[in-house]
This record gives sequence, structure tokens and C-alpha cells, in this order.
Amino acid sequence: MIKLYWSPRSRSFTTLWLMEESGLPYERVLTDISTGAQKAPDYLKINPMGKVPALIDGDAALGEAAAICAYIADRYPETRLAPAVTDPRRARYLQWLFFSPGCVEPAIIQIFTKIEIPTSTAAWGSATQVFDVLEAALEKGPWILGEEFSAADVVIGAGLNFAVRLFKMVPSRPAFDAYLARCTARPAFQRAEKIAAG
Repeated sequence: MIKLYWSPRSRSFTTLWLMEESGLPYERVLTDISTGAQKAPDYLKINPMGKVPALIDGDAALGEAAAICAYIADRYPETRLAPAVTDPRRARYLQWLFFSPGCVEPAIIQIFTKIEIPTSTAAWGSATQVFDVLEAALEKGPWILGEEFSAADVVIGAGLNFAVRLFKMVPSRPAFDAYLARCTARPAFQRAEKIAAG
């Protein structure tokens, strides 16, 4: 049985949504970060960073939301959450799957902290560039790869939901609003939101 270690109001939502999209049976293990449960020695054996989410699947254990999404999509191809390794769309899928932790999350932190970082130094360029590039990609729609929904949409959609819809850290744009409306209309997203709300 797959075990997902998660906590409400955290990056765990991404993996909660992904698991709901997958249709795979899994056990949710509440890891209450408000009490420091993620720093317990047994948990640190699963994720030495002491963060949620984390996942155990048989002998495999890993942390990091995008990595968990990549693992599930590849390990269980019947979920149809990733293009096959031989599919040319796989390249763009991987790019967008890691765009959120590599670009969107740092850009959000830059906006939140108001830190000025030269674009030549910041690996993500600038917050403006990140959201301009993402907007251009989402305008084509309906999903990041076109017609096919994938784990990359879970990672991008969860990040945008957090930044635009929930915490209003990133100004809304028409392409973001339309994309988020499609994401939040998905039954798996709605189930994950209900679970996260308790």
C-alpha cells in the first residue's frame, strides 16, 4: 500500500491531488507539522529534510512534491499522468513538471520577501519573467501539454492555486484564472481540497 505523509496547509496538497487523480489506493498518514511531527526520528528516516510531503511505496521512499508526482506517474503508467519516455511530449512534460519548484516557488519567495536579485544571478530569472512565460504557455490550453492533462498540471496548478487564488501573492491574469477554473473543476482536485480541509 502506498503511504502518503501529508499535512494540511502545506505543499502536501500537490501530492494529495496527484494521488486522487491517480485513482490508486493509498493510505494518508497525517503528519502534523504544527507539533513538529515531521522532525521525529522515524519520519526523518523517510525524509531527512523533515518536510512534508513524503511517500513510501514498498521499498521506495522519497520526499519533494514534484519528485513524488514524477514517481507515481512513471511507476504507475496506467494512471496516464505522464507521456511515455518515448513520446516527444515527454521533454516538455519534464520541463513543466519541474518549472514549479525550480521557477514558480522561488519567484513567489522573491515577491513575498521583496528581495532584489539580479536576473543574471537568480536561476529563475525574475518573478515577472517566470509568470510571463507561464502565462504564454497556459494561454494555449486547456492544459500545459495541450489537450492532455498530466502530473505537470498538478504541480503547476497547485502552485498557481497557492500563489494566485489562496494567498493572492501573485496578481491574477486571465490565462491563470481560466486555467485555475479548469483545475479546480476537476473532481480529484475537489476531493483533495475536502480532505485537506478536514
